[in-house]
Amino acid sequence: MLLVTLVILIGLLALSIPVAAGLGVLGLSLSAIYSKLPLSLAMGEIAWGTSNNFLLVAIPFFVLLGEILLRSGMAERMYNALVLWVPWLPGGLMHSNIVACAMFAATSGSSVATAATIGTVALDEVEKRGYSERLFLGTIAAGGTLGILIPPSINMIVYGVLTDTSIPKLYLAGFIPGVILATLFSLTVLVVCLVRPALGGTPQVATWPQRIEALPDLLPPLIIFFAVIGSIYAGLATATESAALGVIAALAIAAWRRRLTVGALLAALEGTMRTTAMIMAILLAAYFLNFVITSIGLTGQVNRFITSLGLSSTELLIVVVIFYLILGMFMETLSMMVATVPIIAPIMVKAGYDSIWFGVIIIILMELAMITPPVGINLYVVQGLRKRGRIDDVIIGALPFVLTMLLMVGVLSVWPQIALWLPRFAAGTG
Repeated sequence: MLLVTLVILIGLLALSIPVAAGLGVLGLSLSAIYSKLPLSLAMGEIAWGTSNNFLLVAIPFFVLLGEILLRSGMAERMYNALVLWVPWLPGGLMHSNIVACAMFAATSGSSVATAATIGTVALDEVEKRGYSERLFLGTIAAGGTLGILIPPSINMIVYGVLTDTSIPKLYLAGFIPGVILATLFSLTVLVVCLVRPALGGTPQVATWPQRIEALPDLLPPLIIFFAVIGSIYAGLATATESAALGVIAALAIAAWRRRLTVGALLAALEGTMRTTAMIMAILLAAYFLNFVITSIGLTGQVNRFITSLGLSSTELLIVVVIFYLILGMFMETLSMMVATVPIIAPIMVKAGYDSIWFGVIIIILMELAMITPPVGINLYVVQGLRKRGRIDDVIIGALPFVLTMLLMVGVLSVWPQIALWLPRFAAGTG
């Protein structure tokens, strides 16, 4: 049964069928082969039940928030301000890419939106400053992945819904690892540029008056971040309501700066509808697939197989990391989460791992999938913005950051309190 499932899945991927359609076809195929009952009749109820989940309303809000930041020019102004503060570091603007991605991640909740937005405003600087194009592209692709680790995060909402885990606790758990991972990305650039100074480009000169004058451009993302995250932990709003507050804050700032035009707002709404429709199509198809594989007993079969291996908790974690590393090369991250987390997470919790900690590990593994070929979505986003050359340049540039993410998984495995300290501290003070 498991082998047949994998064969059908690989076949659908090889045919380049859209992810949502592929998951739906896989579910229908397994139902036709292994079920005596017409499981397809449950599709309507599953679609209705899934789309009625109140937590998922946060997804279009966070997508809209990112769109407003991009269309109103706030993201570009933020990046230009950061450029003035880091020219003294070896690697210069590549550190700006990472910091800008981290700041944008703290408002958008989407890795693709983060990579696309920062890439749009940063790529013109490659040739101007003589940077290594490959490494520069790698910082945007890898930095963009921070969008789903630093809260708020759309993928964390999905994980919380799939595993019935507290989303505010997941947000808290992702904050410190997100900051550490961004720091490790920057250290990676620093080390590479110290070893090979020619890759670091020409340093940009900035005066202190210029830096101080640019500081107000860093405030909008911080205001929005505190509106979203602060409202949750002050007990003023749920995760979904906080996303709406973030949109209101972004609209107010854009209007105050006179950048909220009708054209920009319509473009933001159109982009939001397109992205939300894609995400919801994947979620609905994946939920139907999960219903089918549970009904035909595949979930139990996988559980029994893993249990029969007699692995220790450490060995099980290594197997899971390798599993996601390989699967992430061929599947889109959101569909991969929805298709596998309901099976893998209970096994890991049964092995003694904390559900919140494992959520952070899963998110980092999803980040890893975004920059591993051949299906790493951020690689294609950055290459699409570049509009020339070969995607090999982006892949090679992102490779050092793949190793950095694996290092981060190892660090969290040895010191899980890095992810768990804030949630436990908040619970203790609450």
